[in-house]
Amino acid sequence: MTFKVYNTRTKQKELFKTYNENEVNMYTCGPTVYNYAHIGNLRTYIFEDVLRKTLEFDNYTVNHVMNVTDVGHLESDADDGEDKMLLGAIREKKTVWEIARFYEDAFFNDLEKLNVVRPTVVCRATEHIEDMIKFIKQLEEKGFTYISNGNVYFSIDKFPKYPDFARLQLEDLDAGNRIEVDENKKNPFDFVLWFTNSKFSNQIMQWDSPWGRGFPGWHIECSTMSIKYLGEYMDIHCGGIDHIPVHHTNEIAQSEALLNHEWGKYWIHGEFLIEEKGKMSKSKGDFLTVSKLEEKGYQPLDYRYYCLQSRYSKQLIFSYDKLTDAKIAYKKLSNRALDIKNNINGDINKDNINLYLDKFSKEINDDLNMPNALTVLWEVVKTDSLNNNEKWQLIDKFDSVLSLNLGKKMEVEIDKEEEEYILEMIEKRKQARKDKDFSLADEIRNELLEKKIEIKDTREGTTWVKLD
Repeated sequence: MTFKVYNTRTKQKELFKTYNENEVNMYTCGPTVYNYAHIGNLRTYIFEDVLRKTLEFDNYTVNHVMNVTDVGHLESDADDGEDKMLLGAIREKKTVWEIARFYEDAFFNDLEKLNVVRPTVVCRATEHIEDMIKFIKQLEEKGFTYISNGNVYFSIDKFPKYPDFARLQLEDLDAGNRIEVDENKKNPFDFVLWFTNSKFSNQIMQWDSPWGRGFPGWHIECSTMSIKYLGEYMDIHCGGIDHIPVHHTNEIAQSEALLNHEWGKYWIHGEFLIEEKGKMSKSKGDFLTVSKLEEKGYQPLDYRYYCLQSRYSKQLIFSYDKLTDAKIAYKKLSNRALDIKNNINGDINKDNINLYLDKFSKEINDDLNMPNALTVLWEVVKTDSLNNNEKWQLIDKFDSVLSLNLGKKMEVEIDKEEEEYILEMIEKRKQARKDKDFSLADEIRNELLEKKIEIKDTREGTTWVKLD
């Protein structure tokens, strides 16, 4: 097994070695269930899914734990902002508990559509409050906490390695640019473990604790539940790159303060999905979801294919034109795979199989180089050096990682030749418009309309519908 991965902790690509042979303990930061996940969030879960399936391809057993933040943590990674769960409840005139369950179900429905396998353990924060209280009490006994204005804080001054993970230079860093300055803190970078004095007078989600009735800080839940389900030695911790300077830094501080040893061997972070106007975010109000992509005529696996065309560690720029290109490529790939499966011929030569398995394995094990892995897949589909029996064996094996449903009919079945024709004509029209050949563009539109295909130009791109 020669999996190599970039480790945020060491800032270099490393050969992957687990604490226990052939077994991986992996924790991934889950959703805060107060709204739908946007496709930028979901890019992270796709990358984590590919990571898990790559390790399973390499014959590891993966124990995958993910939290669900269904307690009212605040808008920012720090201790400031509005209560996300309360905002959702007010917006939709529901209880916070109803909001949590509704959006948790919606999240896992999105993952299912994207072929993201469900974690081995999914743990809700609200069901582990007593575990968090026990964790905080142990930190208190070890001298890492203090109480101010009724809240329990973690003192980073008691943990000198605090800046190491994110390479923070605290003395040169303006705390106001990273977190909201709290006058109750001894050090502006200290963080809350337990709130009893909330700025929300009608905070609904509260529990009794040794420090008074209140609720946990956000960071404590991930440390508590990962240690509960994976033990003291965790191989992998994943999340979005935005978690590095605050959330994951705080997790490491409180966990290593408790355990007195390194916690989390490999820290792996996914980069942002970027729109032309900047990072995709729920706080901007109108954000893209899987459902919105479906409304515009895209299948969820079109988006998965789109994400696989880029390295997880690189920013990915989103546009409907590029998503349409991915849709066209994915449809062609799916059709070719189905043709191969339906026309099996020839005997299997193991040397031929192993040649391409080695090529594919080399790419996915090189820090999840999925663009190159797709190139190997296309090579298998197109080559004349393999028969269909050999091709299908390889496609099926590759798809255990890619999870593109290759060889299966699409849920919405449309004549494949007709759809390929439509997509080809849309591409020709797009090029005609770029060339300012509007006469040809109109001619293509009219030709499609005669075949009862209506195309629609929006600011996001071109979609099409078949008329009755």
